Amino acid sequence: MQAETRASQEADPLPQSEAKARFTAWHGATIALLALGYSGYYFCRSNLSVVLPDLIHDLAQHGITANEAQVRLGFIASVGTAAYAIGKFISGTLADMFGGRRNFLSGMAGSIFFTLLFVLSGGIPLFTLAWVGNRLFQSTGWVGLVKVASRWFSYSTYGTVMAVLSLSFLFGDAGCRWVMSQLMAHGVGWRGVFLAGAGSLAALLVANLIFLRETPEERGLPAPETNPLNVYGADEEQEGEARLGLLAILRPLLASFPFWLVCLLSLGTTLLRETFNFWTPTYFVQYVGLASSVAAERSALFPFFGGISVLVAGVLSDKLGLNGRNLVLVGGMLASTVCLVALARTPGHASQWTPVVLVTLVGFLLLGPYSYLAGAMSMDFGGKRGSATAAGVIDGVGYLAGWLSGDTVARVTVAFGWKNAFLALAGAAFLTALVAMVLAMHQRFHKLPTAEA
Repeated sequence: MQAETRASQEADPLPQSEAKARFTAWHGATIALLALGYSGYYFCRSNLSVVLPDLIHDLAQHGITANEAQVRLGFIASVGTAAYAIGKFISGTLADMFGGRRNFLSGMAGSIFFTLLFVLSGGIPLFTLAWVGNRLFQSTGWVGLVKVASRWFSYSTYGTVMAVLSLSFLFGDAGCRWVMSQLMAHGVGWRGVFLAGAGSLAALLVANLIFLRETPEERGLPAPETNPLNVYGADEEQEGEARLGLLAILRPLLASFPFWLVCLLSLGTTLLRETFNFWTPTYFVQYVGLASSVAAERSALFPFFGGISVLVAGVLSDKLGLNGRNLVLVGGMLASTVCLVALARTPGHASQWTPVVLVTLVGFLLLGPYSYLAGAMSMDFGGKRGSATAAGVIDGVGYLAGWLSGDTVARVTVAFGWKNAFLALAGAAFLTALVAMVLAMHQRFHKLPTAEA
């Protein structure tokens, strides 16, 4: 008997819990592939924002006034955001049913195709078609990433892992904007910027196609532990790997009150994030008086310092627990409100750095809390069974408000100026902070609902 026990210990030197928690080189490679791959998405997403001032100027030379061109391009951005939101609702469930890797790779391929189509297009109708197709395919990327991450990593590290992966849409965005700004500074036109972005994303697609795997089991590694408080209950571990129907995945999520509060938080935070992502270079050119290439470069500070915020917020979330995330959300949104009011009071062309610093502060205060919603919180709600669906619904609801960030913000800035636009955004930030307070109070006294509840 002792010999059998000793042999068993030699064959399996680590207890099961330790084996599940072990971080291997393949775990590190998976994080790198997902982070770099999703960063590459921004070559074909932030490109329109970066070249927007030049594109407005280009259209104005073809019989359209600058204000009309701004409104029309804002409308294109809004239609693209609506397509992105619709795609989120669909692609999240597809990732849970058929796998996240497929979503992740198909999003890259589709985005490359429609970016090239945009370059070959001429006029508003074809620009609209190409941008809508691009955003529709891009909607599959993040939910695919979340699905793969939920199957590779233990719930005890969700906050840290998703903080690192969230850097892909912050540091990645900042890096892509910096590269594109350098191209513009060296005389590359907007079509050249789009072509360079499509080529860069294609290289990352090939790397992920070769090396990325859906689960650690495909690399001979054990499956990680899932949050036992996910909405599917204790049976999630046994049934999570089975292919489930749409209603079986959706019903527990939609029956959760805190899940709907998180969706409301996504509405407010996504409106703010998308507004700054899209309009910051144009604001810096029109209101602050910067050159287009300089505006593109300084717009990268918003996602860059947001990335620092995500790292801090991610580590805090694993240390403070679920309600700690809610408190960070409350503080971040209240402080963002103050900065937005300050932006509304900043005079134009008086100082080049005051508005830049305030925009950067909003990025730092907003993006860390924002990263929780379709990241660690989605994985907490959905576990391995429904994490992509949770992320898709949360993101999809948020991007419904993202429509306002394009068309509506364009009309407000043209009719009432940038100051009034920032006051409206301050009101949205304050309302979002109130929702975060309700969620914090609710989760102070309740756990996430389980299947038995």
